[in-house]
Amino acid sequence: MYKGNLPKHLRAFIQTAQTGSVSAAARALYLSQPSVSQQIRALEEALDQTLFERNGPQLRLTPAGQALLELGQPLLEQLDALPDEFSRLYGSLETGSVRIAAGESTIMHLLPPLLTRFRRLHPGIGTDLQHVSGTEGLNRIRQSEVDFAVGSMVDVPPDIDYRPIYHFKPVLIAAPDHPLARRQSIALSDISPHGLILPPRRRTTYQLIDLVFQRHNLPYRVNLEIGGWEVIKRYVSLGMGVSIVTSICITDADRERLIVRDMSTFFPARSYGVVMRKGAYLSPQAQRFVDLMNRDLFGGIDTPIHEPSATLPA
Repeated sequence: MYKGNLPKHLRAFIQTAQTGSVSAAARALYLSQPSVSQQIRALEEALDQTLFERNGPQLRLTPAGQALLELGQPLLEQLDALPDEFSRLYGSLETGSVRIAAGESTIMHLLPPLLTRFRRLHPGIGTDLQHVSGTEGLNRIRQSEVDFAVGSMVDVPPDIDYRPIYHFKPVLIAAPDHPLARRQSIALSDISPHGLILPPRRRTTYQLIDLVFQRHNLPYRVNLEIGGWEVIKRYVSLGMGVSIVTSICITDADRERLIVRDMSTFFPARSYGVVMRKGAYLSPQAQRFVDLMNRDLFGGIDTPIHEPSATLPA
């Protein structure tokens, strides 16, 4: 195999690995199926390794194929990004776009001030903000459908790189006429007799709260399971129960209709940051957005992300 053909063969291999199909790879690359198959065979011959297990129309990566995918994908991405990277280092790059995946709480509370600052600094760079669930976000990262995700992670898969930047306190929220509203300091034993409003039990928040109560040998009661911080805050304000949420979602308006108490003594702070595929190469536009986020690393708990004159959440 002539080395000058290596990027072409590697692109055919990676596209086939990502789609699981030679025909799908051929459509994506605007090539014929025989051409894609031939390029993969040439790569296998050059490396003296079988890259795919073939069972009818189904293709599965061999261990050698998986190793080549992990090694070759970031290299190919760097090659594709070379013109833009060159322009960033030696010219002016103020066009293009950044593709960001994020969940509801991140989109509503963390990203607005960041996007405002980014647009002011780089008005020519667009942003494609994709609302996803945790699993869907990871899938889009793995398929290179987004540059990165912004969110919170507890269990990080081995192929994913999570870089925490912001940290927010756990807080208890309750309606102003709730019995706990009269207490400035609240212990777990104080919460135990009262019904909780929590996200569905498959969510990390529910599992964490359950774990903390179990470790303290305290019972608890769930009045309502429902998804979304905004919905939870609404039902808490109606007196249907109390909840333990992350302070990222607490606004000044919430403090007018809810009591908010710090629960850092019992629950860990929640981190939010950049989620991307391990070894992935960011485009210059995406790197600029990450650089903007990294400027906030000087903060600690409840890292300020708003403008200096803004009132920060508790």
